[in-house]
Amino acid sequence: MSQRTYHDPLHHGITLDDTNRAEALVMTLIDAAPFQRLRRVRQLGPAFLTFHGAESSRFTHSLGVFHLARLALGNLTRLDPSLEEEQGLLYAAALLHDIGHGPLSHTGEEMFGLHHETWSAAVIRQHPAIRDPLEAFSPGLADSVADLLEHGSAKRSVIKRLVSSQLDCDRLDYLLRDSYTTGARYGQLDTERILAGLTLSPDGDLAIHPKGLMAVEHYLVVRNLMYRSVYNHRLNIVCNWMLEQLVQLARQLGPDQVWADPVMERWLWDLESMDLTSFLANDDLRTGYHLQRWREEGPRPLAE
Repeated sequence: MSQRTYHDPLHHGITLDDTNRAEALVMTLIDAAPFQRLRRVRQLGPAFLTFHGAESSRFTHSLGVFHLARLALGNLTRLDPSLEEEQGLLYAAALLHDIGHGPLSHTGEEMFGLHHETWSAAVIRQHPAIRDPLEAFSPGLADSVADLLEHGSAKRSVIKRLVSSQLDCDRLDYLLRDSYTTGARYGQLDTERILAGLTLSPDGDLAIHPKGLMAVEHYLVVRNLMYRSVYNHRLNIVCNWMLEQLVQLARQLGPDQVWADPVMERWLWDLESMDLTSFLANDDLRTGYHLQRWREEGPRPLAE
């Protein structure tokens, strides 16, 4: 028997036990290189330039989403024991929902014109370190996880809601985490009450028990305040715009005037032929290095 605990500043101890097959799967997926790469992708992209504490990673956030999804499923399984069969799908989808994020998270999507859901599905379907453990757990699970993340399709609607909806585990974690790391006080949620208030409707979909309504109403107010105070902060918007302009300029100047290594060359000027290796080779560290070099050196003179 093997256990490990991740000490999270929000959720405290997130303990995994390999005697549970679904948790053993999570342990294997966490150790895989594509998931470890998320340590080098900031949760809030360049927002750390506005909020200096916003240094948390997609790795940390993804663990938090898994943790909340496990708690939610545990509560709902008491109402419908058959939901225990969905552990593998839910745990994997919650953990891997951001595995396709490129550098600078959502800002990177705007800069490079990519969609992280599409790349998450590609990593899950194609990378052996992710696909093989999923298939070993249950044949067809890799496609099921990829379809859930890319297209929102799942046999049990309640599983889809926990992964992607207006009240999902992703939103619950990022509101709490982003509030904590930026120093904003608006994102304080009663997650325990919200999760306790989750129930099942007669058709098996996710519903809210009346005892959880006030906590959900508070969540809606918190989400509005976080968008106004953090995500749409004027300096954050300006910073994102400047980075987008920098990438557009590099694309316009082309490889004759802008230095880039083979990986960044593909990201800048050959996105249509992007393969999984080139995608996973880029993260905040590599992109930050290139952006800094462009800022310091400017365009290269054309060769005479």
